[in-house]
Amino acid sequence: MFDIKWIRANAEAFDAALARRKGGYPKAADLIAIDDKRRGVIARLQEAREKRNALSKLIGQAKARKDEAKAQALMAEVASLKDAIQRGEAEERAAEEELRTALSVIPNLPAEDIPTGADESANQEYFGPNGTAETAARARPPKPVFSFKPKEHFETGEAIGQMDFEIAAKLSGSRFVVLKGQLARMERALGQFMLDLHTNEHGYMEVQPPLLVKDDALFGTNQLPKFEEDQFYANSGALMAQLEGAIEDVTDKAQMKAVVSDMLRGERLALIPTAEVPLTNLVRESIVSEDALPLRFTALTPCFRSEAGSAGRDTRGMIRQHQFNKVEMVAITTPEKAIDEHEKMLSDAEDVLKKLGLHYRVMTLSTGDMGFGAQKTYDIEVWLPGQDAYREISSVSVCGEFQARRMEARYRDADGKIRHVHTLNGSGVAVGRALVAVMENYQEEDGSIAVPEVLRPYMGGLKVIGAGK
Repeated sequence: MFDIKWIRANAEAFDAALARRKGGYPKAADLIAIDDKRRGVIARLQEAREKRNALSKLIGQAKARKDEAKAQALMAEVASLKDAIQRGEAEERAAEEELRTALSVIPNLPAEDIPTGADESANQEYFGPNGTAETAARARPPKPVFSFKPKEHFETGEAIGQMDFEIAAKLSGSRFVVLKGQLARMERALGQFMLDLHTNEHGYMEVQPPLLVKDDALFGTNQLPKFEEDQFYANSGALMAQLEGAIEDVTDKAQMKAVVSDMLRGERLALIPTAEVPLTNLVRESIVSEDALPLRFTALTPCFRSEAGSAGRDTRGMIRQHQFNKVEMVAITTPEKAIDEHEKMLSDAEDVLKKLGLHYRVMTLSTGDMGFGAQKTYDIEVWLPGQDAYREISSVSVCGEFQARRMEARYRDADGKIRHVHTLNGSGVAVGRALVAVMENYQEEDGSIAVPEVLRPYMGGLKVIGAGK
């Protein structure tokens, strides 16, 4: 979310940066024109109010002189101004909403040092600050070598009878899974391992947040309004049903339902698409002390996504699910420390894969592949030998003050000045995809799955899953 005053002062830079983003967005001149309209409404309203106040004083003076005729004439003029002021206030609300709506659908401006491109083909591999391909290769686990053709995770999971997509489809439809036995325990172990790592070694505070959030929270972390169709709403249908009975006698029901729909936006609750939403909103509408920063939060939660626009993609297996578990990391910091915090968060996510012994690479996303709210994003892509491909397992983004402005999240610096915080978020990591990666990288020729050493304490010392099947 942008400050229109900043856009006015930096119109050329705003247009140049936004032009690097994929998609057509308003120019600075378009936004300034909307703001000019809003300013005009405010000026006319202020003029009417000032005139009303002046007339009110004249009424008092006329009454003091006992000039009743003059007082009545002035009172009639004030009455007409009252109607004009009410119309002006309605126009002001409409103008404010028009500007807010226009600004709310504009993505964050990309950082100068990220690649410009239309899609993922422009992404660039990243080897760390001052790193090279050679230093990265030495620091990361190698690809596994198999004496047999590795299978995909769903083939192995179904073969050992602990991964069931068929019964999940009967229960909930497509893009769900039922895990059983040792596989279910391994997914739980992965989440616990990640939380312990981030809290004990990386300096994050564990949080157990609500799984249902208001629209204001989703707006704060830029899921709304642009990605409304991706959300699962828990109670909007029930609320609509209750209210439909109240509009039975309304002639224009379509208009009334539209009004009711707008009303519901303030009441409905959505299942979180990521714990980024509640964790980042922990500082909404607040002013924290600079001494308290950085704040680092982590949480293991289920996440719920409709996967709108993903028809036909990853239809088999656990890669793209409507419900999945993820460990999220969020950091709240100052503008001066955000870049360093971004590198730390990337390192924290990498540490998960290093300790699990999973080969991966890091990509700097291009302007065409980067998320709506990010200034810069690193994707960690884990190697899946069954697919013979790298697949995303974590995205780590720095958002600048983009989300903070939407949430009104601020801090007081050492000089007492109130400034917006900078926010960061990253997967630490997606638990379901980590399970997929372990299953494919640790598979044995007999169909069993070796348990990574770091997970064995979480699994009662178990070393192999599915042995003998």
